[in-house]
Amino acid sequence: MGKGGGCVPSKKKHPKITTAAAAPEYEDNLPESTPSVAAIDDPLTTTTTSSNPTTNLRLLIVFYSMYGHVEGLARRMKRGVDTVDGVEAVLYRVPETLTGDALVKMRAPPKDDSIPEIGSPDELTGADGFLFGFPTRYGCMAAQMKAFFDSTGQLWREQKLAGKPAGFFVSTGTQGGGQETTAWTAITQLAHHGMLFVPVGYTFGAGMFKMDSIRGGSPYGAGVFAGDGTREPSETELALAEHQGKYMAAIVKRLAHG
Repeated sequence: MGKGGGCVPSKKKHPKITTAAAAPEYEDNLPESTPSVAAIDDPLTTTTTSSNPTTNLRLLIVFYSMYGHVEGLARRMKRGVDTVDGVEAVLYRVPETLTGDALVKMRAPPKDDSIPEIGSPDELTGADGFLFGFPTRYGCMAAQMKAFFDSTGQLWREQKLAGKPAGFFVSTGTQGGGQETTAWTAITQLAHHGMLFVPVGYTFGAGMFKMDSIRGGSPYGAGVFAGDGTREPSETELALAEHQGKYMAAIVKRLAHG
């Protein structure tokens, strides 16, 4: 198990997910040079109206979550995707590689059956874009997600995923546990497939510059700090995940429509 990996037992089955519909405002006491949320979002506003709403593009949110922290981000991310007309989000888990006995000893909660396990890597070929989420193990993705990427060898051989956009979101146990390196080291998976890495950058605007509270996430993608396993995602972390979902959906739509 990994240092600062967000991989310690949680006393709760799933992180609390709040029902706020939009990112909070973060305009107070910021430098004049800090871009506002509205200013950054403007270029995407023209991409959120579908000319044919009956034909949806598919954005797969594929993740691994042992204690529920990554799942909390994934669910909120789906909300963001679903605000963009013409794009639908589909949640998938990757297969578990640990035995049931091992999971019991690690006090991992049962998986939520409402989110299906992805049946085959071939399901990726029908998607228009991806958001991949995983906890860190020593600053890299968890073995379960790596095993899934390893299973895509035939897709790599035929370059079936080349040109498709993808982004990342992560969970770590501490502030120095790999919020950036976990996503950064995962880029190699996309490079070999010829996929397009889409970071969230600073498009969350002023929310990226808040320093008055602990917050996961980076320009590479949304993130959550798990702490000792009992810490739940903050509203800021969830709002960034929702924003990334909306932003990624707009990029997928823009690429699809040329």
